[in-house]
Amino acid sequence: MKGEKGERRRKELLGIAYRMFSEKGYENTSIDDIIAEAGIAKGTYYYHFPSKEATLEAVIDMMLKEEAERAQAAADSELPVPQKMVAVICALRPEQSEQPIADALESNENALLHHKLKKRLLDVVVPPLAQVVREGVAQGIFNCGQVEERVKMILGISMQMFDDYNYTENDVIVFIDMVEKAFGAEEGTMGFVRELIR
Repeated sequence: MKGEKGERRRKELLGIAYRMFSEKGYENTSIDDIIAEAGIAKGTYYYHFPSKEATLEAVIDMMLKEEAERAQAAADSELPVPQKMVAVICALRPEQSEQPIADALESNENALLHHKLKKRLLDVVVPPLAQVVREGVAQGIFNCGQVEERVKMILGISMQMFDDYNYTENDVIVFIDMVEKAFGAEEGTMGFVRELIR
C-alpha cells in the first residue's frame, strides 16, 4: 500500500471526505459513509487515517496548503501594498462551501485540533504577510524591524479578538491603531482592516 499507489488512495479518500464534510457537514458524515463512497475495506481506510478526527485534520491541512498557495500568489502580485495585505488575508479564508468544515473546528470536542490548526495557520500566513510588510517598509509605507515577529503578534491578537465575533467598534478602533503603531505606519494607513474584520 505504500508508495505512489498508497498516496493516490490517501488523496482520493481526502477528496471524498472533503466533499462529504462540505456537503453534509462533519457531524453528519460517518467513516462508513466515506468507506462506502470510496468502495474500500474499513482496514484500508484506517491504514491512512486512524480516526475521523485525523481525517478532519488532514482535510484542513489540505485546505491550508491551497490557501497558502493563494496567499503567496497574492503577496507576489503587482497590487499596491494595502490591497496586497487584504488579498493575502482574504486568501486564507475558507470558501463558502468549506464553511461546514471550518464550523466543525468550533465544536468543543475539536478544541485541541482547533488550537493546533491555529498554530499551523500562523505558520502559513506569516511568511507572505511579512513579505508584504517588508515591501511596505521598502516603499516607506511602514517603518519597523522584526517584521515576522510583529506580523505573528498582530495575527495572534486578531485571531484571539475576532474569531468569535464578540467585539465592539472600540475594539476595532484600538486594534487598527495598534497595527499602525506596530508597523510604524501613518494614522489611517490601515483603515481597510475595518472591512476585513467585518
